[in-house]
Amino acid sequence: MATESPVTHRTTVTALLLLTFATGLVDAVSVLVLGHVFVANMTGNVIFLGFWFVPHSGVDMAAAVVAFASFMVGTVLGGRLARHLDAQVRRWLVVALSIEVVLLVTLAALAGAGVLHYQGRGRMLLIAGLAVTFGIQSATARQFGIQELSTTVLTATIVGIGFDSRLAGGTGHREGLRYGVVATMLGGAALGATLTRFTVAPIIALAALAVAASAALFWFGPAPQAAADD
Repeated sequence: MATESPVTHRTTVTALLLLTFATGLVDAVSVLVLGHVFVANMTGNVIFLGFWFVPHSGVDMAAAVVAFASFMVGTVLGGRLARHLDAQVRRWLVVALSIEVVLLVTLAALAGAGVLHYQGRGRMLLIAGLAVTFGIQSATARQFGIQELSTTVLTATIVGIGFDSRLAGGTGHREGLRYGVVATMLGGAALGATLTRFTVAPIIALAALAVAASAALFWFGPAPQAAADD
C-alpha cells in the first residue's frame, strides 16, 4: 500500500524529480568514470551479469557484482527505515534522505582527497558506497507508489508515454509528468557527463545538494489541503 506524502502532490513530484536528477548525475559518473557500471539503475547491471557466461565480454564483472550486492544492502536499509519510522512520514523521509546526503558528501570528500580512487580495484569502495546510497533512495521513493517516479528507472515511465498516448488510443494522461521525468534524468546525465571532462568529486557533491533540497521540501513543504483542514 502506497504511503501518503506529507506534502502536496506538486511538492512531492518536485522532490522526487530532484532525486531523479541526482540519479542522472551519479550514473553518468559511474558509467563514464568508474568503468561502465551502474550504481543506481540495476537493470543494466543485471544484463552485465548475464555477460558473465560469455568469455571475454569486456565487462568488468566484479564491478557489476559489487554494485548489485551493495544496492541490495541499500534497499534493505531503506526498507528497515520505512518500517520503523513510517508512523512519522516527514521524519522518515528526512532521516532516509539525510543518510543519503551524508554518504554522498563523505564519498565526494574522500574521492576529492584522493582516498578513494576512480581506477583499478580501489574504485570498488566508491562503487559500493554509491550503490548503497541509491539503494536507500530507491527503497524510499517506491513507497509513494508513483510509477513514473521511481527516481532510478525510466522503463515504466517510457512505456506509459507510449501506452497512454493518443497514437495508441489513449488520452495522454500524465503525459507532461512522464516527459518531465525523462527530461530530468536526461538533464542530470548530460550535466554529469559534461562535468566528468573536468572533474568528478564535485559531481557527487552536486548530487548530494539535490538530495538535500529534496529532503528540505519534504520537511518544510506544505501539507496536502485535506490534511491541513483536518
